Amino acid sequence: MAIEFSHLDAQNQPGMVDVGAKNSTTREAKAQSIVYLGAEIIQHFEAAGWQNKKGSILQTAIIAGTMAAKRTGDLIPLCHPLGLDACSFEMDVQSEEIIITCTCRLHAKTGVEMEAMVGASVAALTIYDMCKSVSKGLVIRETKLLSKSGGKSDFQA
Repeated sequence: MAIEFSHLDAQNQPGMVDVGAKNSTTREAKAQSIVYLGAEIIQHFEAAGWQNKKGSILQTAIIAGTMAAKRTGDLIPLCHPLGLDACSFEMDVQSEEIIITCTCRLHAKTGVEMEAMVGASVAALTIYDMCKSVSKGLVIRETKLLSKSGGKSDFQA
């Protein structure tokens, strides 16, 4: 079975997928990134109320992730520019890591998977940036799609 890539035309040239004939539906995607800090660093920032000289670590990450999700079409060459209806974050601080979940939603002809993944990724990068002065052992672990709904096919990890 031959695999067809949606962003290549008949001449194997890249291009945006034509979504003009598709119906608009409510679409939602949820993505996750994990930032490993280690128990000592987590305890340090919990004691400091998740604040440092740069400001509120988790709130800044949420704002940066939201800004990035809204700009995904500018960052990923063949993504459609989308006006998100909603973009939200959950920050689950565990003993050694922070699990970031970004959920994006809109009513459109194309999905929001990339927006959710960009949002989660940039939130993770922001946490890394704001915490790197305390430790060089930080690791951004996987970024992955958790779920998507509302398009041609739904997905649940």
